[in-house]
Amino acid sequence: MTPARTIPFIVATIFIDAIGFGIIMPVLPQLVMEVGKIDLPHAIEIGAWIGLVMAVATFLASPVLGNLSDRFGRRRVLLLSLGGLAADYTLLTVVGTLPWLFVARALSGVFGGSYAAAQAAIADVTKPEQRARNFGFVGAAFGVGFVVGPAIGGLLGELSPRAPFVAAAILAAANMIYGLIIFPETLPEERRRPFDWRRANPLGALRSMRRLPGMGGVAAVLVLWQIASLVYPMTWSFYCIAQLGWSPGMIGASLAAVGVAIAVGQAFVVGPAVARFGERDAATLGILIAVAVYVGYAFTTSTLGAFLLLIPVALQAPVQPSLMAMMSRRATPETQGEVQGISAMAMGFGQLAAPALLTGTMAYFTADNAPVHFPGAAFIVAAIFGLLAIAMLRRLPRAQPADQMPPSVTA
Repeated sequence: MTPARTIPFIVATIFIDAIGFGIIMPVLPQLVMEVGKIDLPHAIEIGAWIGLVMAVATFLASPVLGNLSDRFGRRRVLLLSLGGLAADYTLLTVVGTLPWLFVARALSGVFGGSYAAAQAAIADVTKPEQRARNFGFVGAAFGVGFVVGPAIGGLLGELSPRAPFVAAAILAAANMIYGLIIFPETLPEERRRPFDWRRANPLGALRSMRRLPGMGGVAAVLVLWQIASLVYPMTWSFYCIAQLGWSPGMIGASLAAVGVAIAVGQAFVVGPAVARFGERDAATLGILIAVAVYVGYAFTTSTLGAFLLLIPVALQAPVQPSLMAMMSRRATPETQGEVQGISAMAMGFGQLAAPALLTGTMAYFTADNAPVHFPGAAFIVAAIFGLLAIAMLRRLPRAQPADQMPPSVTA
């Protein structure tokens, strides 16, 4: 099957998801303070709980959506998820209490679990040796969306904390209509398998993971890396206020700069890095660079320093697509959705732990009774988890594609 129509739609879908994910970041502190009628330290604590609820929703939904895409195809799952996101962003324009804000972000986590089906669609139409590159295109789409999302959020957030969600709802609905017209089904009928709840829940996904040699190790690395990399989306807006005194507009501009770095890295660094070093070594180098940047952010106190540290962010681009490609190599054509669901679940597990480890740490060190005022503490935690990810990654054996393994291994 040709990827000519598949990859552009997947790229657009991830782009829309990234906009929706990033658009709330510049306005989240103000939105939480407005809805909850609380001050910034308490808003940071609430932000941690919101992140946890969203992570739980993603963790539970990812294996379900991945398995549903193996049964009914990628197209239905992706289009349904886009429709759900459009409805969710509409809800966010009118929420007036903290409980409804939690509900809205939980729905964002559920429909954001469609990432597994999107990655599976890429694997359906791509040869194993080309997957890291194409996953890099997906990462570039996320990076560009991460430019547009915070830019929209920061600009419209100057008018109202609710205004950005109107734009996000329109974009999600437009992409769903685009998919109805242009997106073909990538999973043929003969490759589909029955849906089984025993495999479509976190425990079942873990059992399936154990049947594929090396899958658990890659998933563990992905969890550790996810915790580390979430330091930006979970703490950046609060960090910029507490450490640098920035406004929503400045926060949006900085997040746009992060997105530019991510997009440049995914478009121009991933392919050459993987071709030169291989997936495992390219991921290792990327995490090392990320750790150095985290330590820099922990201690910088100037706007110039903060923006200079964004430059090497582009060099950590190979990490995510390399890890995704390593997992994809361990899947058969019939289980790509399930395996991508496992990878999304691993990222969701990281999202479960990150609020307490990252936002919770920051909340502790910015509270009035903190032993020392240290908004950058979360970046130290991220650096530690980055080093743990490297240690785990270097222990992994090089993978043999699952479709070359004996049937008993992948059954």
